[in-house]
Amino acid sequence: MRRTPLPQDTLDATDRAILNTLQEGFPLSPRPFAEAAAPLGISETDLINRIARLREIGAITRFGPFMDAAAMGGAFCLCAMQVPDERFEEVMTLVNALPEVAHNYERVHKLNMWFVLACDRADEIHEAADRIEALTGLTVRRFPKLKEFFIGFKVTA
Repeated sequence: MRRTPLPQDTLDATDRAILNTLQEGFPLSPRPFAEAAAPLGISETDLINRIARLREIGAITRFGPFMDAAAMGGAFCLCAMQVPDERFEEVMTLVNALPEVAHNYERVHKLNMWFVLACDRADEIHEAADRIEALTGLTVRRFPKLKEFFIGFKVTA
């Protein structure tokens, strides 16, 4: 996803606490936002509004569950493409339109577009990548997962 970096003072302490806390889990209850807001010292409405604002300003790209496709019999694959700068927006739009694309980010590298394919079956990874190649005329490099790593992301002051 092509974005301009946020100014450092865009997020306040509560925004940072929300980002850090909600990565650890989200309640499954009749009023999950109220339950999640309580330890943060804010109201349910404030939490909902802040999450919406974080999405609007690009601090987060989505809010929702992370499904482990492999645990459900599916597959993930990290993919990269070398996209000419003048075509980046066009190609990003084509790639992001596919339901198999979990996320897509620009990187400062020869391979400047990186995304994850998440499919119901392992053989669908190649079908989706082939479809992207046909749509864009560009090669999709595939980097299948060899080992699972869980990396926490914390926002600091």
